Amino acid sequence: MYYKEQNLTRELGKIVIEMLLCVAFVLLPMYTSARSWTLKDCIEYAITNNITIQKKNLAKLSAIEDIKQSQAELLPSLSLSTSQNLTYNPWPETGSYVVAGDKVQTSVDKTYYNGNYGINANWTVWNGNKNRNQVKLNKVTEQQTELDSAVTANSLKEQIAQLYVQILYSNEAVNVDKETLATSKKNEERGMMMLKVGKMSKSDLSQLTAQRAKDEYTIIESESNLKNYKRQLKQLLQITSNEDFDITIPETTDDMALETIPTLNDVYNQSLNRPEIKGAQLGIQGSDISIKIAKAQKLPTVSMSAGFNTNTTSMSSNAWDKQIKNNVALGAGFTVSMPLYDNRQAKTAVNKARIQRENYMLDLKDKQTTLYSTIENYWLQANNNQSLFKSAKVSTQSSKVSYELLSEQFNLGLKNIIELMTGKDNLLRAQQNELQSKYLAILNIDMLKFYKNGDIK
Repeated sequence: MYYKEQNLTRELGKIVIEMLLCVAFVLLPMYTSARSWTLKDCIEYAITNNITIQKKNLAKLSAIEDIKQSQAELLPSLSLSTSQNLTYNPWPETGSYVVAGDKVQTSVDKTYYNGNYGINANWTVWNGNKNRNQVKLNKVTEQQTELDSAVTANSLKEQIAQLYVQILYSNEAVNVDKETLATSKKNEERGMMMLKVGKMSKSDLSQLTAQRAKDEYTIIESESNLKNYKRQLKQLLQITSNEDFDITIPETTDDMALETIPTLNDVYNQSLNRPEIKGAQLGIQGSDISIKIAKAQKLPTVSMSAGFNTNTTSMSSNAWDKQIKNNVALGAGFTVSMPLYDNRQAKTAVNKARIQRENYMLDLKDKQTTLYSTIENYWLQANNNQSLFKSAKVSTQSSKVSYELLSEQFNLGLKNIIELMTGKDNLLRAQQNELQSKYLAILNIDMLKFYKNGDIK
């Protein structure tokens, strides 16, 4: 029995340990690895959490309330009113009489009250369609606020994409610098061996050491730049957490940089549907409505009113409910008002609305010009960097072969240290030029697609 209990205890202990190990393996990645952000993750997070966009959304909600308010003003207004008056006469005139309803009462009563009750309705039937045009104008304003939000979102996407590509380039540049440093260390070690056998002077070795130190400095600088770009992206996402921030490094091929570049006119024609262009067009539309509203100030206004009123008093012998019934008065009527002279207010409003329209016309033209210039710049940069990339690939390959030959000849004593370091610098420069032109070509092609299709992948 004792041994059975011992075995049972051991089995339970094993099960508990296994469960704890399973939990540990599940939780370990949560504490050992930071989140890696894709470009899509960055954009989605920024659109959701950006403060400026949130404010734009609040402005849209406010514009919607204005629409509801202007629509409600098309309907009659209804009001309920009552007044209760208490009167105190400390020195009434004796022998006088007061007639109140069907009761004749001497005014010896020092205190009495009167009550009035009413329901009134007012409706602006027609005011030159000013109220209806106000509804239309408020709807245009709501659409403009929505487009303002879209403009901000597009600008944010563009900035994120630029920083993201910059991080990709910087990350690969760091890797190239590390490879260069590894080569410098090998050269330095080889120089030490050559110094021992008398094939190299101390001054030449010191140059190799200086080159190794220079490459170490370059790596520190490159890694610092990479961290700074990540910081900028983190700031753009408005992340204030001190958690590690890193991005997912997607595969970037040479074919992405050599992709067919969309034509300039095709991109521009498709981009005319962008929110900044639509916003300017809505501004013109809103100005046309504002002109109609201003002109309505010169037209007559037709309004209707209706009312229900009754009253009560303590100076009547009738009961309160009977007084309410007997004193009922119903009324209805309409009013037509025509402005004759308004101190030039209507004319000024019309002229200012027309000036505003001209302003929106110029704004539209300016936005179209800016849009074309932006697209043209991306197009020129895409073509330029694509050509540079093709040339840089050839240069990198040539510089690599040249440095390998120089390295072999240096080992044989056929080349000096200056020639070896010059060949190494040429290789590094060619590699950096290839990387820069590659990623700039990818960025500019992606931006052209973004302006054409409105999406960043």
